[in-house]
Amino acid sequence: MPIEVFVADEQSQQPVDVKRWSVLAERLLSDRGLGADVELNVLFVDEAAITSLNERFLSHEGPTDVLSFPIEDDLVLPIGPPGPVAPAGSGPGRREDDYEDESPGPGIPLLLGDVVICPAVAARNAPDHAGSYDDELALLLVHGILHLLGMDHEDEDEAAAMEALEQVLLESHYRERST
Repeated sequence: MPIEVFVADEQSQQPVDVKRWSVLAERLLSDRGLGADVELNVLFVDEAAITSLNERFLSHEGPTDVLSFPIEDDLVLPIGPPGPVAPAGSGPGRREDDYEDESPGPGIPLLLGDVVICPAVAARNAPDHAGSYDDELALLLVHGILHLLGMDHEDEDEAAAMEALEQVLLESHYRERST
């Protein structure tokens, strides 16, 4: 079974090319060393939906641009090579041999979780952040997937490692195909 990425556009404020973002997500997962038997959901929602999720699960008021919901918080995943740059530390306590011990087994898909993106917020943030609307969506998708793979930005070192890897992944899998 190949990498399975389900993408749904559940909003109508901004255009979303579901196929484009599905292909990018598949490339990112493959780059991070996740092959067959992996499932990911990507949902594009309106501001009311993301506000509700943000308040319910993070206790933050108002809308946000992206949220990630891992299926299992304790699952250990590889986020280092095979891509061109491995993040510093590859996350707390994460080792390649741990991943094999905790994988669900042959024929059983690894359910990574959900990345939820709000295109309306992305469109507002894009001019001062990533540049274009599509560039912002690509950045948010990469950011959300890296969260599912265990990366975070709680301190300066983690943030710097995550931002550096985001740029490498965007350069490798998004920008070269957008020109």
